[in-house]
Amino acid sequence: MGTEFVLHNKDCVAGMKGLASGSVDVVVTSPPYNLGIEYRSYDDRGPREPFLAWCVEWAREVKRLLADDGSFFLNLGASPRNPLLPHQLLLALATEDLFRLQNTFHWIKSITVETVDGESVSAGHFKPINSKRFVNDCHEYVFHLTKEGTVPLDRRSAGVPYVHKSNIARWKHTGGADLRCRGNTWFIPYETINSRIRERPHPASFPPALVAQCLKLHGRGGETVLMDPFLGIGSSAVAARQMCVKTFIGFEIDSHYLEVARERLAEAGRPADLQGEFPL
Repeated sequence: MGTEFVLHNKDCVAGMKGLASGSVDVVVTSPPYNLGIEYRSYDDRGPREPFLAWCVEWAREVKRLLADDGSFFLNLGASPRNPLLPHQLLLALATEDLFRLQNTFHWIKSITVETVDGESVSAGHFKPINSKRFVNDCHEYVFHLTKEGTVPLDRRSAGVPYVHKSNIARWKHTGGADLRCRGNTWFIPYETINSRIRERPHPASFPPALVAQCLKLHGRGGETVLMDPFLGIGSSAVAARQMCVKTFIGFEIDSHYLEVARERLAEAGRPADLQGEFPL
């Protein structure tokens, strides 16, 4: 069976109120950043305190919908001129009556490493800035929030093979398997595209591979019910299709972005049952 998709062209706060409590296993999303990003149907400029209050409002609905052993993966970026936003929002959501911060991941978009032979190798993509004060920003945060901070994870499902195979027998915790925990730094570059307007017409999207990594780590496989309250152009929906999760629920206020999400789903290469609201 394919994934059941339920996509809504509506505000996520109103939409989530119509769903049953405890009905979602994993939430992966990236809300507006309050950094002046040029979205089509949302004004990303405004005072910080009202923005944070609104985030608490939708986060309360996320918590209500999340299963007790569910995971909420929150992707947040910053800007050189406004570096505190991810931390301010995290502090607003990691409170006694909302969530516990269980893990912090660093989504590495671009990196340069030096090999053992002394060669520098660069990989990934970043947006260069021309500044005498700031360096290029090559990463974003993914905060893993849960209700109690005690959700068990499938670390090896999202893991990597050992470079030095002798470690497999050396460490008892390997159990003889050539797979170790990946850790909290995830190098996930964007796919190369020819036209941003045609192929990625959204100013702040994440790649489906980022969502897939979250799904693997949570470890519920095909029985997962995944939700994205800020669907954008549908990267999380594409990941749901590729990972064959049970159900995907998405909310998006911009009809054009939602139409692009539909098109991306149609091209994703796996069968799916599409239902819900799909505005033309």
